[in-house]
Amino acid sequence: MTDIDDSLDARISSECPVGVQAILRAAWRHDVDALKPLLDAPGKASCRDPVTGETPLHAAIRSLGPVDEEESAEVQAEKEAKATRMVERLLFGGAIWNDVDTNNETPGCVAWRLNQKELYDQMVRAGARAEMLFAILDGYEELESDGDEEEDDEEMGEAEAEAEAEETANGTNGHEAEAEEEVPEDEPGTDAPVSEETSYLESHLTLADGKLVDSAGNGVMMEWEADIMRRSVDAMLGGPPEDESTKGKRVLNIGFGLGIIDSMIAARQPARHHIIEAHPEVLARIDAASSNPATAGDDHAAEFGAAWESSGPEEGAFKVQRGRWQDMCPKLLAEGELYDAIYFDTFGEDYSELRRFFTDYIPGLLNDDGVFGFFNGLGADRRVCYDVYTRVVEMHLSEAGLDVAWNDVDVPLAQDGLDKAGAGAWEGILRPYWTLDKYRLPVCTFMG
Repeated sequence: MTDIDDSLDARISSECPVGVQAILRAAWRHDVDALKPLLDAPGKASCRDPVTGETPLHAAIRSLGPVDEEESAEVQAEKEAKATRMVERLLFGGAIWNDVDTNNETPGCVAWRLNQKELYDQMVRAGARAEMLFAILDGYEELESDGDEEEDDEEMGEAEAEAEAEETANGTNGHEAEAEEEVPEDEPGTDAPVSEETSYLESHLTLADGKLVDSAGNGVMMEWEADIMRRSVDAMLGGPPEDESTKGKRVLNIGFGLGIIDSMIAARQPARHHIIEAHPEVLARIDAASSNPATAGDDHAAEFGAAWESSGPEEGAFKVQRGRWQDMCPKLLAEGELYDAIYFDTFGEDYSELRRFFTDYIPGLLNDDGVFGFFNGLGADRRVCYDVYTRVVEMHLSEAGLDVAWNDVDVPLAQDGLDKAGAGAWEGILRPYWTLDKYRLPVCTFMG
């Protein structure tokens, strides 16, 4: 990373309006009394320098500088307390936890880089609160009333706008964060907007060099994930492939992609192996590769076709369910299917769909002592977002009656060519969906 100049002069430009400068300087000094009268209108707590993108939250954290190991614990604690109070005041005033400056850093990113752990944890907590609020507002259905409708609409709109501004652009997995585009709201007399999922399902996919990429250049799935997939299978099925107790399980995987995890599941000799896949080109690849495996090379799709489906211990035991999981899962429930392990790794869907899946379908599809897993790329393009979503998903899983244990997996960024955008593994990819050296692997089971 290029050295960053964290000085006050570097962060507040000459083009910055006087009023914004006053707020930034008060935040920098941790002067809450001076700040209060300056936050006299909505949005001022999240104002920013037009050149540097500095917000009051950035300034309040940045002014601490890196932790000085030679400084006494008492002095450090006093500084942290003042900064913490300022950050609390800004957040109360509507400051946005994940605003990004021109260094591509959120306030939490600044705190992490400066090793200001207390401030970093404060930003993680703020992010989790904001995302939980957004989830509540996103499901809000406004009720009609006879009075003050216009005023109520305006208040709700402001709350939704604030929550939307605070939402991170992260999907169910890291892949999806790159696939998301802003979708305009419906307008009278226009067709409904195309959903992100529909856009993906209509997108042309290419497979080359171990990368499945959509027409926009987003990485749908990549070979570097293989170690994570292997560890996920071990966690769901209870041990390494040579362990006989891992065989004969009933497994459901949602999202075929490159077929990496399904190939690993098949090697465990499951009693039941169902795959849900919706993209027509992925399904066509399965048909083509399995029909002519001699020309398929290393494509795992060659393992899953008509011959594989007919090789099951009974009719329907091995099956590719062709369609969206939203359509297929109700049918599986109606047919009384029950699984010992379920894995979820879709593309073109946001976190709300993952939550919908484990809330609405896991209780009916997963055996009492079964294990649920998913590709945890939630916010994985920056550490603070990853930590925020860890807390959010823990809370939502708990609401759904699920415990989650996290297994940390090392991701060798340099070894796998993941340490530089546009090069190595990311060559030909719009932008990296993974930047962290640790993967937090979820192992979800029913409470009790």
